[in-house]
Amino acid sequence: MPPSDKLSPLFRATAQPVVDALNRNQVIERLWSKDHRLWKPDPKEITDRLGWLTVQEQIREQLGQLQRCVSAAKELKIKDVVLLGMGGSSLGPEVFRTTFQPQKGAPRLWVLDSTIPGWVRQVAKAISPARTLFLVASKSGGTIEVMSLFAHFWKLVTNAKGNQGAKQFVAITDPGTGLEKMAKDYGFGEIFSNPADIGGRYSVLSLFGLVPAAFLGVNISRLLDRAAGMAERCRLEQDVQANPGAYLGAVMGSLAKTGRDKVTVIASPSLTTFGLWVEQLLAESTGKEGTGLIPIAQEPVLKPNAYGADRFFVYLKLKGEKNAALDQAVQALVKAKQPVLQFNLRDHYDLGAEFFRWEFATAVAGHVLGIHPFDQPNVQESKDNTSRVLDTFQSTGRLPTQSNHQPKEVANALSGLLQPGSYLSVLGYTTPTRPLEAAVGRLRRALMSKYRVATTFGYGPRYLHSTGQLHKGGPNTGVFLELVDHMAPDLPIPGRPFSFGTLANAQASGDLESLRTHHRQAIRVQLGRNPVAVVNAIAAVVTGTAAPSRRTGSKKLRRKARR
Repeated sequence: MPPSDKLSPLFRATAQPVVDALNRNQVIERLWSKDHRLWKPDPKEITDRLGWLTVQEQIREQLGQLQRCVSAAKELKIKDVVLLGMGGSSLGPEVFRTTFQPQKGAPRLWVLDSTIPGWVRQVAKAISPARTLFLVASKSGGTIEVMSLFAHFWKLVTNAKGNQGAKQFVAITDPGTGLEKMAKDYGFGEIFSNPADIGGRYSVLSLFGLVPAAFLGVNISRLLDRAAGMAERCRLEQDVQANPGAYLGAVMGSLAKTGRDKVTVIASPSLTTFGLWVEQLLAESTGKEGTGLIPIAQEPVLKPNAYGADRFFVYLKLKGEKNAALDQAVQALVKAKQPVLQFNLRDHYDLGAEFFRWEFATAVAGHVLGIHPFDQPNVQESKDNTSRVLDTFQSTGRLPTQSNHQPKEVANALSGLLQPGSYLSVLGYTTPTRPLEAAVGRLRRALMSKYRVATTFGYGPRYLHSTGQLHKGGPNTGVFLELVDHMAPDLPIPGRPFSFGTLANAQASGDLESLRTHHRQAIRVQLGRNPVAVVNAIAAVVTGTAAPSRRTGSKKLRRKARR
C-alpha cells in the first residue's frame, strides 16, 4: 500500500478507538471554542495561549507596518538581516531562511540563537555592521541569550563607521515587556507588538516568524492564505477522520500509547529544517508528566532493519524535488509494516498549511495524552541552574570542574546505556560547521544501525528552549551526550561580568545538572580543538573500525551517567 495521509489498515485499527473517542467528546468543536477542560481543569496558560487558532486572520492588519519596515531597510541600504532570538523566536525563521531563496535585491537573513563565542564571531565577521539590520526577538522580553547578543551587536554597530545607530534595530516582542521599553528608550527603528495570547512555539505564523520572512521577500499574504485554508479544513471537518490536523494528532497520541512515541519526520531536501520546528513544537508541548512525543528530525534515512517498533514516520514530500531515494526508502518502511503518513506539498508556500496542521495536531495529541500542551514546567530549571553557576563563577572565578572522557570510553559506555525503545540525544555546545554535522550524522547512523535506537541532534543553548522540556519532563528513555566546545578564543559581553564562553559553559553545566537531577543518563565530553575528530573517533568505536578498549573506565562512566 502506498503511503498517504491515512494509515495502513494495520495501524488504522490502533488509532480508531481514539478517533471514535475524539468524535464522541466533540473535541474539534470544543478546541475551537477554546474549552480549557480538554486538557486541564485550571484554565491557566490555556485560555490565554490559543491565539494561534486565528492569528492568520488578525496578523493581516499589521502587514502595512511590516512592508514599511522592509522599505525602510532598503532606504538604509541594508545588506544583511540578523535575527537575535531563541527557541520559538528563531526556529520558524530558520525554516524560512533555509527554504525560501531571498528574492532579488533582498538582504541575506542570519538566525543567531547561540551563546557560543565562535558562532557569534562567525556571524559578526560575515556582515558589514553599518549595513545590517538586527531583529531583537523575545516573547518574554528578557531572555539572557538575546540580551547578551543585543549588547554585543549594539556596540559593534555604534562603533562602525557610517552606522545609522538605533535605526538598525527592530524589536519583536509581546506588549509591555522589558524589551519593548528598552526599544523605546534606545529609539529602535521599529517595534512590532505581537498578540500576547500565543506561546513561543506556536508563533511561526505571527510576527515572530513573518517579520524575518518578509525581509527575504516571502509573499506573506500567500503564506497566510495557505494557513487559513488549512485552518478552515480543521474547523469545518467535525469528523476527526476527515480533519487533517485532528487526525494527525489522534494518530500521534494513539501510537505513542502503544510505545510508538518516536515521531520521525522525513522531508524533501529543501524542507529538512521543518523537522527542527516540529521538534520544538512536539517536544516542549507534550514532553511532561513522564510522557510525551519524542520528535526525530534530520536523522539519516536508513533501511527498515535500522528501526525498532517504537517509530511513527511522517513524510513531507515537495513536488518537483529529487525525491526518488526518499520515495524508495518510505515505500520500504511501509512494506516492513511501519506506520507512515505522507503529506504532499505543491510548493514552499504550503508550509503555511503545514505549520497550522501540526499546531492543531499537537493540541489534539496533548488531549489524547492527558497533558497540558501550552506550558513548559521544566524549562526554568536549567535557567535557574545556569544562574547559580554564573553566581558561583562571579564569586570564585571558576566554573564547575567536569570530567573529560575519551572517545572509546564514551562509545563503550553508550553500548551499556542504549536499550530497545530508548533514544540518544546529542547536545552540541559548539559552532556549526558542515564537517561537524557530517560527523554527527555518521555517529547517528552508526548507533541506529547497531542498536536500532532513535537519535536526535540539537545545538545548545538553542535546544534548552525546545527539546529541553522533553529531556527532563518526558519519558525517562533518553541517553544524553553533551559535546562542549573549548570556547576559545572567547568573546566578552558588554556590560556583563562574564563572557559568552562562560555563559555557554554555565548553560551546559546547568543543563547537565538538571538532567541528572531527573535521573537521566547523561555524559559530557570536552571537544577540544578538533571537534570533528572527537565525534569521528566515537563513531569509529561504535562501528568497530577503531581498536577495542578496556571497559573498566566505561563501566564507571555508565554509573556516573545514571547518577
